[in-house]
Amino acid sequence: MAMELNITSVSWPSLYNPAIELSVDYGPLRPMQPGGSYLVNPDDIFRFTLYWTLIFHLPFYAICGIYAFLNFAFPPSRRSITTFPLEPSPRIPFSPGANQTEQWIKRPRPNARRSRLAFALLVILAFLFLSLTGAVMGAAVVGFVLAGVYQAGGFYMSTWVPFVWAVIQSLVGLLAIWPSIINII
Repeated sequence: MAMELNITSVSWPSLYNPAIELSVDYGPLRPMQPGGSYLVNPDDIFRFTLYWTLIFHLPFYAICGIYAFLNFAFPPSRRSITTFPLEPSPRIPFSPGANQTEQWIKRPRPNARRSRLAFALLVILAFLFLSLTGAVMGAAVVGFVLAGVYQAGGFYMSTWVPFVWAVIQSLVGLLAIWPSIINII
């Protein structure tokens, strides 16, 4: 029985049915299963981790960047909102009259030459650049640490491992981006 082992030339994504790694129906569990694709070269491990990290990481930042872009380019209306204070203050009447509406005072713009659209474009470009930078740096760290651990143990890395670690890295990044960015915007 000849085993098909795809080690030397692995094209991306090379995902295969993970059941061959977990089930004894395909034969005894060996370090490398026939029909599986395995990574050995650290550059391939980094490449796979980078591609999967970009796929899972960029959409989160792009969505937040588009949200920020829309908030800066088309800000919400500034209509007066009736508030109900807990205790009366001398500045705010407890029961506002029908003719009392709060007028917004338009402050002078600090940079009159830069339009709102230009600032919104700078914000979305910053989101995309920081996302790309974070994905590359994270993939480099995770990919080369995985390569070192697997080579030190003498194991063959399945092509599913960079996929799973990219998902983990992106979800951790989502935990870091969501509360702080939404509060800033």
